[in-house]
Amino acid sequence: MKIEKLLRNNIKSFKAYSSARDEYTGKEGVFLDANENALGSVSQEKMNRYPDPYQREVKNKLAELKNVAPQNIFLGNGSDEAIDLLIRAFCEPRQEQVLTMPPTYGMYRVCADLNDVGVTEVPLSPDFKISLEAVEQSISAKTKLIFICSPNNPSGNVMATDTVERLLKSFQGLVVIDEAYQDFSREASWLKRLNDFDNLVVLQTFSKAWGMAGLRLGMAFANEKIIQVLNTIKYPYNVNAHTQEQALQVLENEKLKKQMVDDILGQRAFLIKKLNTLGCVKKVFPSDANFLLVRFSQAKKVYKQLLEKQVIVRDRSGLIHCENCLRITVGTETENQKLIDALKEVEKYI
Repeated sequence: MKIEKLLRNNIKSFKAYSSARDEYTGKEGVFLDANENALGSVSQEKMNRYPDPYQREVKNKLAELKNVAPQNIFLGNGSDEAIDLLIRAFCEPRQEQVLTMPPTYGMYRVCADLNDVGVTEVPLSPDFKISLEAVEQSISAKTKLIFICSPNNPSGNVMATDTVERLLKSFQGLVVIDEAYQDFSREASWLKRLNDFDNLVVLQTFSKAWGMAGLRLGMAFANEKIIQVLNTIKYPYNVNAHTQEQALQVLENEKLKKQMVDDILGQRAFLIKKLNTLGCVKKVFPSDANFLLVRFSQAKKVYKQLLEKQVIVRDRSGLIHCENCLRITVGTETENQKLIDALKEVEKYI
């Protein structure tokens, strides 16, 4: 597949902003090129210099960890930046479309709407699987990107490998697989197939398993030409120096990340067991994420009463196939027990 054929015409000829750090990438020297404050910073941290605009050290470390080449990695201000840039680069406003499969992550539509790009919605089946025939029938010449959230938010399930592979092989645009919750899944990441498909983009994040949501650091993995496009149109210094430094530190401690994932999976199993004993719970959906989608007899009443007890969950009952459903993040052992105790009190009154 030729990525150039998918690009918007103005992006093909777009000239990127050239920063001072594009022209000199070394760490040593007398830096008089970027109009920085040479005296230092008011902050105790050394923040008077601009960060590496391409996050080379972080990408090199990630490349080792993920077993991909650094040139196949884009880092952004959360995964949302990559979503926005993909739509901005490949979809002509008011002419072309993306395809999403609700219920799913809401930022796909938000970014499309902001870029004045159409959205074709093909709902998942009631058990939250891809309706493959419906998707294929909905693809047109205007469809440029397909977004697949796997594990899906809010349902928590992984999408079938053979279904996703069929779309990757048949669709002439980009297939974006959002793996924000992949660390909590038993299934392998699509990163292992990155070299098999020119049109595959995989999104991951530091916000979930790594526990770094406050950093706002997202990852996109794709073939080199797609990554070059994203680097061309991003803001010059899109990932700040503090975030890059923190990322390098946490990447040295993958062992702790894996331990946290194991602990979360243990608490997820605890919650599933306890929730299934409650009369107000009608169904706990299978999950490969760090949250559970739970159907209650009266979700809105449960939600409001939990809120009064300062136990905050997410009401998803307004989404398709999610009637009377609350999304519950797996917390600490203490937090999860507080949830169960609160639900036992709540069900006395519903």
